[in-house]
Amino acid sequence: MDFNLTLIGQTIAMIVFVWFCMKWIWPPVMAAIEQRRKEIADGIAAGEKGQKELADARHGSEAILADARQKAVQVTDLAAKRGNDLVAEAKSLAASESARIVAAAKGEAANESARARDGLRKEVSALALAGAAKVLGREVDAKTHAQLLDELAAELEKGAPARG
Repeated sequence: MDFNLTLIGQTIAMIVFVWFCMKWIWPPVMAAIEQRRKEIADGIAAGEKGQKELADARHGSEAILADARQKAVQVTDLAAKRGNDLVAEAKSLAASESARIVAAAKGEAANESARARDGLRKEVSALALAGAAKVLGREVDAKTHAQLLDELAAELEKGAPARG
């Protein structure tokens, strides 16, 4: 093998080429590779973080749903209790109103009975006076015989026969 100037020129050209690549090409390529590696690592970390956040969110949503279900049950129980209380209150109000109406009706009946008795007493008194007037042949004065009429009314009230 001959050692000549061509071999020395090729060696120098190769050294210059390697130096040029190391100085100008290699750093941007290595920076791009490093940046890509960092982006991939960040993406993987973000994916893992996202998976963890998703799991936490699922756990949180399940807890919220469980709490909401529990509150819904409490609300329905409270509504049912309130409904039962309203029904019981309405029943007691109806019972008291019924008792009041019955008492008022009994009082009204007693008043009507008393009025009817008074009316019958007056009619019986008038009939007794008319009968006495016919028997005596003259008219009996109600004012002069008021005490006698009062006694007669009292006896009629008691249900005892009148004394004369």
